[in-house]
Amino acid sequence: MAGLIPIPEGAGSWRKFLAFFGPGLMVAVGYIDPGNWATDLSAGAKYGYELLFIILASNLFALLFQYLALKLGIVTGRDLAQACGDRFSKPVSVALWLLCEVAIISCDLAEVIGSAIALNLLFGIPLVAGIVITGLDVFVVLAVQAKGFRYLEALVAGLMFIIGAAFTYEIVVSHPVWGAVVRGFLPATRTVVDTGMLYAAIGIIGATIMPHNLYLHSSIVQTRAFSRDDKGKTMAVKYATIDIVTALTFAFFINAAILILSAAAFHGTGHAGIADINDAYRLLAPTLGAPLAGVIFGVALLASGQSSTLTGTLAGQIVMEGFLNIRIRPWVRRVITRMLAIIPAMGVAIVMGSRGVGQLLVFSQVILSFQLAFAIVPLVWFTNDERFMGRFANRPWLRAVGWAGAAGIIGLNIFLIGQVVGLCIKRS
Repeated sequence: MAGLIPIPEGAGSWRKFLAFFGPGLMVAVGYIDPGNWATDLSAGAKYGYELLFIILASNLFALLFQYLALKLGIVTGRDLAQACGDRFSKPVSVALWLLCEVAIISCDLAEVIGSAIALNLLFGIPLVAGIVITGLDVFVVLAVQAKGFRYLEALVAGLMFIIGAAFTYEIVVSHPVWGAVVRGFLPATRTVVDTGMLYAAIGIIGATIMPHNLYLHSSIVQTRAFSRDDKGKTMAVKYATIDIVTALTFAFFINAAILILSAAAFHGTGHAGIADINDAYRLLAPTLGAPLAGVIFGVALLASGQSSTLTGTLAGQIVMEGFLNIRIRPWVRRVITRMLAIIPAMGVAIVMGSRGVGQLLVFSQVILSFQLAFAIVPLVWFTNDERFMGRFANRPWLRAVGWAGAAGIIGLNIFLIGQVVGLCIKRS
């Protein structure tokens, strides 16, 4: 895919921005997938607007790490998976690949469940049948991908427009308490003291800063045909940064809107225990007094699941080729990943029904958070290295911020493990 999309020579800033616009949207899709919906809905219903700060902080750190990912790809011509494969031993590369595969499968699991729930809500299709139907989207992905990368970007942009329009409507009809919304963006110590709130916060972090999206972005940013000298790389980093800032700002609006909608509709109205997308859909219209609220919610959920599945396919190809230097046909790769997600989703749907599927959706995002360190640490390390990055290596302040972000995420995960183990010991 490298260098497929031309950059008009001598063009103005606006035309250059349009030429570079696209990879950010492909990445941002992963920030508004059904896994985000589950964690945001649960957090909003149970804790009101309090965890808006976590969404904001997650988005800022996502922006930081995505900036490092795009810089790595543009400057070195190697994506994060290839860089790991180049610089680490074979056993380490294989281990990192396996961990990344777990993250991709967890993400795909969320997309399978989200799409199946949307089909059930909108058309009455049973969950198990909906899960099977989601396996067919591989052919849609392949058909669009065969037409060219710009078509794939256009499809994602269209689906994201649907999601944005849907949540603009939902926010208008939900009448949130804006004073409480503003206070929700302020940090609170309760987040790390309350185990339930910490679990929800880490789920939000995992759903937002998806590890496989870092591999994806460092690769697809190379689709633009910019000059490979320092001047061309500087220009490419500039416009790719504008692209990702624009896209992640939109994703931040969607994530915040989901939590605000849930807080306004369910928190303090007797529905604080809602942690299920199915229940949220059925209660939205009567709670808000807006007949279309549930239907629009379902349409946006379906668009979210389908747009997210596109990036999962690409990420899977990128990490396998980068870590192992193995190339397989895209449809084979897609079928393998989707089957690994369908099997657990179908098992839970059969045994536990919709509520079990909803709990699995949230848990899949916590798994993503635990995988983050294995992508973030190599990324920060590589972009700090002047021998690898030359004059584009991170400046001292950016190195400090990058390591602080990585340490913070790792620390939160360790703290959560300690809290859960302590709670289990106490109960036993």
